[in-house]
Amino acid sequence: MRIRHQKEKVKTKEEEFHVPLTQNIDEDKLEKHLKKCNSREKPKPIYYIKGINGGYEDAMETPRQQVSICALSKEELEKMIKKLLKATSSLNSKLTDQTLTHIALQEALNDPKNGDFAFKHLKQQASLTGNLERLSLLGSNRCFVEFGAGRGKLSHWIDLALQDVKNVYFLLVERATTRFKVDGKHKNRGSMFERLQIDIEDLSLGKVPLLVRERLPVVGIGKHLCGAATDLALRCIMESYVTDQEDTGKEPPEKRLKSDEMWTIGDPTSHSNCTVLNAANRLPVLGVAIALCCHHRCEWKHYVGKEFFSSQGLGAEDFGIFQRMSSWATCGMKRHSIDVGEAEFDNANQKLHLEEHDFEEETFAYEGTLTAEERERLGRLCKRLIDQGRIWYLEQQGFDSALQYYTNPSISLENVLLTAVPSKDSAK
Repeated sequence: MRIRHQKEKVKTKEEEFHVPLTQNIDEDKLEKHLKKCNSREKPKPIYYIKGINGGYEDAMETPRQQVSICALSKEELEKMIKKLLKATSSLNSKLTDQTLTHIALQEALNDPKNGDFAFKHLKQQASLTGNLERLSLLGSNRCFVEFGAGRGKLSHWIDLALQDVKNVYFLLVERATTRFKVDGKHKNRGSMFERLQIDIEDLSLGKVPLLVRERLPVVGIGKHLCGAATDLALRCIMESYVTDQEDTGKEPPEKRLKSDEMWTIGDPTSHSNCTVLNAANRLPVLGVAIALCCHHRCEWKHYVGKEFFSSQGLGAEDFGIFQRMSSWATCGMKRHSIDVGEAEFDNANQKLHLEEHDFEEETFAYEGTLTAEERERLGRLCKRLIDQGRIWYLEQQGFDSALQYYTNPSISLENVLLTAVPSKDSAK
């Protein structure tokens, strides 16, 4: 007897969707088939906790209905613009330019075989690596956690930049199945690459066996971490990275630190040492460097800066408007699309660049009221306001945080880097 077993096939080039297919399986072979069938529900890993980094959504805070900017009257739009200008009046909207490079990528940057697309990515990866060096985050005895890792190219170049540095690990967090991964290129090197196929929202970082076993401090990194994924990653690394006995189910290892102890990470002769305070029940977080992207895909529920918004007299509905207005900052994207080219993300689940930085009709609304330049300026202010909430959150966690430009707009219009290192005050 043959049994019809339903399978799923995923992906087209333009969009991700599920197409139900069927396959006839002999009844006596069904059990064996189900053990290897890609459609079966796989057991959840120990570090999977549904929604652990998702934040909360108070019913009183939730917008009654998301309002399109196009649906706002001219008076309502002017009111929101006044709110935006008031909330950002004390913020420094002029960011420091920290466009850097790193010697580890010089050969690739000078290789004529690399076309324009590859060159744009290499320039960004070189600057991100250079900024990690500037912040003294490149060194031994640590684990780099790359969120939204895709093929793992950023970790690849960071590993090459470290060269002879010892005891370095890389965790590549990516929810999608990814082709052409670069992880295999590092099998014969001293560093270790491990890939976690999981949504950031559900990742309890402190339960990852590698980190439980090695007890290493972490550095959170990401190249164009889209919208709410940035908030999920920040909460993941700052809140879910706990390793006390109750959470791990194991006796604390001998290397465990008391809450008032200090750790000096790295070779004593290296300039990349970093002394940080080990907060109660948490391994040290050495720092964060995340290239931001797509603020119009942020979500109030996941946003880490709610208290900052509240301090400005703003709430969920205001956030919803500003979040959508933030796309105005890149309304030049269509004009420059010919220069953008390849996907800004290497993620298999994140497609072409123009699709990632999608344009809604409202992006170009009010053309008779606001000029293109005015819309772009207001869009940048919206991004700045949303990011200020993230800076506020990191400061509450004991970190000095900043925004800076890390690449030229001709390379990527999404060219702002969020960084954080332990505050000197927290190490006293």
